[in-house]
Order: sequence, then structure tokens, then C-alpha cells
Amino acid sequence: MNLTHTHLEHSLAVSIRKQMVQAISEYKMFEEGDKVMVCVSGGKDSSILLALLNEIQKKAPYNFSLEAVMLDQKQPGFDATAYQDWVQSLGVKLTILERDTYSIVKEKITTGTYCSLCSRLRRGILYNHAEAEGFTKMALGHHRDDLAETLLLNLFYTGRMASMPPKLKSDDGRNILVRPLSYVAENDLIELAKIWDFPVVPCNLCGSQEGMKRKKIKRLLRDLEKDIPHLGNSMLKAMSNIRPSQMLDQNLWDFEDLKADVSASMIDGVLDLMTGELTTEL
Repeated sequence: MNLTHTHLEHSLAVSIRKQMVQAISEYKMFEEGDKVMVCVSGGKDSSILLALLNEIQKKAPYNFSLEAVMLDQKQPGFDATAYQDWVQSLGVKLTILERDTYSIVKEKITTGTYCSLCSRLRRGILYNHAEAEGFTKMALGHHRDDLAETLLLNLFYTGRMASMPPKLKSDDGRNILVRPLSYVAENDLIELAKIWDFPVVPCNLCGSQEGMKRKKIKRLLRDLEKDIPHLGNSMLKAMSNIRPSQMLDQNLWDFEDLKADVSASMIDGVLDLMTGELTTEL
């Protein structure tokens, strides 16, 4: 279904777009002359990102271009025909890269989850394409709940306090990644996807597995939200309100040389107080 002006100006779409603009502005995601590669999977998150970022681009106070890139991993039944037509109706160029990572993952991973290897292969292909085509930014469809889930996954399973930052330089230094949906709740994206009713290309690899850690964390957060309605926003705020002195990381805070700030006047004040207390007792 093609998006009309009514779809794009729906109150929920406008609300999400405002949250995207806020994140883009606060983290300086784009600048004059940027060539942005929007990584689309065919799912709801990256599709809404593409459509609304396309609208934001039209009204932005600086010029930047954007193109959509999708990876065909040669999963059985993969068909992006309807999705291609939908992206074309937005007036955005879509490039589909064909790489058979599906067979590699199925061959290499016989036990456990596919996600780690699959994401590494996919990331490498997209990074290489972005560099080769001169893209200055890569826009990803991770939302607020993805950030919270990643924080807890790292906390519970790897012993690290880390999440998905709204803006990041890739480990190899070649690419700048941005996440304009960082302030957006997944439930809002689910609801807007129903309203817009655009074609979706399902993933039959990671999504087919049960017992995944991320699914467990997602269920945990949903259960907690029943008693803590604003949990998502609270966790988002916490990730931008870190106090190193109240954590345990010695690389972020100098605990060894930490000294009390006791000046001569403070010492005199304490002595005067003690003298007064002794006089009263006597």
C-alpha cells in the first residue's frame, strides 16, 4: 500500500517523526552534504525509518541524500518484489545486494543461535558496500526497546554496561552508524505498521529460533512494564545519565587517588563544634 499525505500526517507518524528529529538534532546525526545509506531489512522498524527519514530530509535545514540498501541472504522463499514497489513509491532508490550468507550460517552453526555469525556477515557486507559507494552515514532501524534490551543482555550475559548508542563509529573506523529511532518505543512502531499496512519481508533465520536470549529479555521487560509503566523512558534516560563515581569502573574514575576535601576552615569548624559540645556536657 502506497503512503498518502494522510498516512504520513497521521498523529502517530507525526509523533514518531518528532522523536526522530529530536534524536537526530541532539546527537548531530547528519550534516550538510551527507550521503546516507538506510539499511532496510524489509521489517517494520527499518521501513518506518526509511519513510519518515525521507520526509525529514525534505524539510531539513541542510542538504543530505539517502538511499535504501537491502541484503538478500538467499533465504528460501525470499521475495522482495512487493517491497521494492513500495520503496519506489516513496521516491527512494533501493539497492538489493545478493550474498548467500544463509548457507554459510546454516553450515557453521549446528547448535546455538544463528544471530552472532549472521549479524557479523551482514555487517561486513553492508560496511563494505557503504565504503565502496561513498556513503558517509549508515542509518539503522534500532529503536528505544532495542537499546534497553541490549543493555540488559550485556549486563546479564557478558558482564558489561553497554548498549547501542544513537551515533557510533564502527570498530574498523570506516563507517559512522546512526540510529534515528533511538527515542521511539517499539509498540508505537508496531501500531504504525498496522495503520500503514506496507509489505513486509520476513526473516526465516533468526526469527525462526526459540529460546533466544533477546526474546527472554524482551519478555522480562514487558512483564516489568505492567508494574512500571514508564520503564522504557526511564531506562533510556538512565543510559544518558551515567555517574562514573557511583559505579566500579576504575578506567572511568580514579578511586586510588580519591581524597577527602578537608580545608583548614573546615577543620576549624569541626573543632569549634566539638568544643561547644564538650562545654555543654561539662
